[in-house]
This record gives sequence, structure tokens and C-alpha cells, in this order.
Amino acid sequence: MALLSRPLSRRHTLLGLATCASLGRTHLAMAAAPTERRLVVVILRGALDGMATVVPYGDPALAGLRGAILPPPPNQPDGLLDLGGFYGLHPALTGLYEMYKAGQATLVHAVAGCYRVRSHFEAQDYLESGADHRMTSGWLNRTVAGLPGARSGGPEGDAVAIGVSVPLLLRGPAQVANWAPHGFAQPDAALYGRIAALNAHDPVTGPAIAEGLRARGFSAGMMAADAEEPKGRNAFPALARAAGEMLRAPDGPRIAALELGGWDTHTAQVNRLPGPLRQLDAGMTALKAALGPAWAATAVLVMTEFGRTARVNGTGGTDHGTATVALLLGGAIAGGSVRATWPGLRDRQLFENRDLAPTADLRSVAKGILAAHLNLDAQALAQVFPGSTDAEPMGGLIRA
Repeated sequence: MALLSRPLSRRHTLLGLATCASLGRTHLAMAAAPTERRLVVVILRGALDGMATVVPYGDPALAGLRGAILPPPPNQPDGLLDLGGFYGLHPALTGLYEMYKAGQATLVHAVAGCYRVRSHFEAQDYLESGADHRMTSGWLNRTVAGLPGARSGGPEGDAVAIGVSVPLLLRGPAQVANWAPHGFAQPDAALYGRIAALNAHDPVTGPAIAEGLRARGFSAGMMAADAEEPKGRNAFPALARAAGEMLRAPDGPRIAALELGGWDTHTAQVNRLPGPLRQLDAGMTALKAALGPAWAATAVLVMTEFGRTARVNGTGGTDHGTATVALLLGGAIAGGSVRATWPGLRDRQLFENRDLAPTADLRSVAKGILAAHLNLDAQALAQVFPGSTDAEPMGGLIRA
């Protein structure tokens, strides 16, 4: 039986059709809204390395910090995708590069939240709450509640979370239905394979587990193959495509939140980072294709809890840092630029002598989108991001 907190409208039933695509470390949540403009927020859980995504190859100090993990320069095989002579996009992001050239992507660099912690758990809470402390509601939920013309209740004005839990980002005053189909949280074959391997040498449980799995149709070859398959390799693009199809529908939702994990690249970053980047790229390309003409009325904010250290560590990776990059995509975005007050990478310019220093507030980026794209006024923005008077909305992010 599906998990359901309350009855679904036709719109919410439509949302439920996409849950079969929610796999691995990807999740989708949606909300109705009294607007024809679309907003998608993507959380990259694990801390995206902004300097590996949008590489400041024009900074003379970069090679000394990261020479071992830098992609080749622009115009070289597998080299950076040039963004104007100082920055280059990671070569895995070919779809985003096409959006950038089409004026549908703006990249905000040296950006950070209003907090200075390096704990994933704390930082993700603050990222989703929109404050420098834990709250019981998320800023995207408060956005839904604060939209001009929003209603206080009823299925047509509610948020819908797809999955077995509602992320903090969408908890709050706007009513939320939580929906998941039967078997949504069923473990994959790889987990069964690991359980069987752990018990293989036990004379009692080993044979019993192996026989039980065979009876359920799990062969040893199937479990081994599944264990070698990258987790959720196709889940995020499929989920993004489903989100786009639902957002495109005339009576569909207008706000969606997606999550993609796999960004905690402490070791072997050169080998580990391209996979998640390709998933993100494929997902955003699928979202654009599925939205069709509605892409012109869409803004996408891709954000992460914090960046990573400026210096490569001893295992070819990077550790928890501070400033990173935020990606703004969509037909509604005034794109084709990298927005940054670049702080520099010399020792004295690094934050605490280890991180890219923040020169932009992520709340300013989000406020700029909410104000210009969804017409939230100053009073509504103050409720969405409490205690943020020092973070003015960033202008020029949305097409006039």
C-alpha cells in the first residue's frame, strides 16, 4: 500500500506517477502555486567542489593549489569548456555549456550560505531552512506560502513530497502531502548481495540466506552485477524528465525540488567527480527537453551546502570548505555570464588559509530569483529568509 498522508487531487495523483523514477540518492518533491512561472531547486548533497565545476584557470595561484586534479586547459583534448578567458566549465557539463552559450545559464561563483560550518548535517539544515540556525520549516515551503494569491489550504495550494519523507526545504506552513508507491523503499539487489556475502561462511545463516534469495529470483550473478553498477546512474535524469513533464502540464505543479548525492570527493576526485557531474548535466538537459515551451518560463537554482578546500589533499581529493558555485539555468534566466567578485587564491586571500573566500550570499541569489521571477515583495522575502536584511536580492538574474 502506498504511503499517503491525506487524499490526493487529480494533480497530486499525476505527481505520484513519477515516483517510480526515484532511485538511489535522488528525490523529487513538488508544489502547486498560483503562477504560470516555474521554479526548480536542485540540492547537491555532499558539497560540490565549485572550483572543479567552474574552474578559475585564469588565476595564477590555481596550479600551485590544484595542479594534480585540474582538467586540461580549453582547446585541449578533454579540456575545459571556456567561459570567456578566466573561467572554464568542467568538460562533463556539455549540456550546461550549450545552455550557457544560448544565454540560459548564469554561474554565480565564490558564493556561500550565511553560515560557516563544515558539517554536512548542520550545513544542509541551514541551507534548507534559509537561516543560520535550524528551523522547523524550509525556505521553499515559505515561498509557496508567500506567493501572491496563495491560499492557506486545500489540495490545489499544497506542496507534495514524493518519497518516504519530506525534506526540510519543503516543510512548513504550506500543507504537504507525502506520497510513495508500494515498494518505493525496497532495497536493491546489491544490498542483498552484501548480506549474503557477510553470511556466506556461517554454516547456518549462509545457506539459508542463499536459498531464500534464490527462491526470490536473485541469482549470484545478478547481485554481483548490480553491486558493480554505479548507484542511481540513470535515476536523476529520469526523475528530472518526469518533473519537467509534470511542470509542463497546464494543471500541473509549478514548483519542484530535486536532490542528487555523491559530491563528497575526499579521495580520488578526478575519477569520482565526473560521474555526478554527468548525472547533473543529463538531468538538466532532460528537464529542459521535457518542459518544452514551458522552459521559457522556468528558473532553476542548483545549490550545495558548502564548497571544498582550495588545496588538493594527500589522497587526490578535497575536504570540506566554504565558498562554491551556484548554477542558475532556464529560459527565464538572464544567462551567458559568470557572476563573481573573485577573491583570489593566494594564501592571504583564502578564507582561514584553506578555502575559497565567499564574496556573495546564497540568500541574495535566491532572493533575486524569488523577487524577479515569482514577484515576492520585500515583506515576503523577509519571511522566507528571516534575519537576512544584510542580504539584498541580487539583480539582473531574470530576463526582463
